[in-house]
Amino acid sequence: MTVDSSEETEGAMKARGDSTMRRWLGSAAILAVGIMAGGFVLGDGLVRMKAAERSVTVRGLAERDVVADLATWTISYAGIAGDLAGAQAAADRDAAAIRSFFKELGFPDNELTPAGVNVSSYTNDGITRYTVQQRMVLRTRDIKRAQEASRRQVELVRRGVVLEDGSGINYTFTGLNAVKPDMVAEATKDARASAEQFAKDSGAAVGSIRQATQGYFSIEARDGEAGGWGVGDTPYKKVRVVTTVDFALE
Repeated sequence: MTVDSSEETEGAMKARGDSTMRRWLGSAAILAVGIMAGGFVLGDGLVRMKAAERSVTVRGLAERDVVADLATWTISYAGIAGDLAGAQAAADRDAAAIRSFFKELGFPDNELTPAGVNVSSYTNDGITRYTVQQRMVLRTRDIKRAQEASRRQVELVRRGVVLEDGSGINYTFTGLNAVKPDMVAEATKDARASAEQFAKDSGAAVGSIRQATQGYFSIEARDGEAGGWGVGDTPYKKVRVVTTVDFALE
């Protein structure tokens, strides 16, 4: 029996075409599945990334009233005379009066120290006058005693001491390190309360802290800055700190 070669060739070509089509369809199906899977993974990743970006940044405040634990009083005085020796003798008399004043109030001798001297002169109508200006500094942690001395400083004037410009008492709070941890915790708590209110209004919940920045501590007069003639510093201070906290929202 004789077989037509042309029919055989057409059959073989058809078979090969069917096989190629099946392979192409299989590859296309695999590619489609891959694209779908990749899109799902990418989309899920974008959703997670978007969720991670949800946050709120708020500030928290903490304030505390404290009493100064260090008083520094600078007393500036001067002796004036027609000769340098006389001016120095006048300044020495003032220094003795100042030391006596503080000793009577109960301050130890080592809390009062000299803090510099300045000598100047001027001539008017041929007459030269010399001025010896000196400073003495009281440094004490006895705040109540320092306040009492400040209230009675007019007694120095009665003893002949002329208080120069630059005289004045300053109170300092040096216990900042002792109150820092509690105040930072208070400021952070205050910040979380603000974040929770924001989250409540937006239908979310406050999560963990993503980032936090502690502001600087300031120590100021509790009742406002002192100033003007006859107004001195007081030992009553206010410590203040502001923190900035970034909370995640869930």
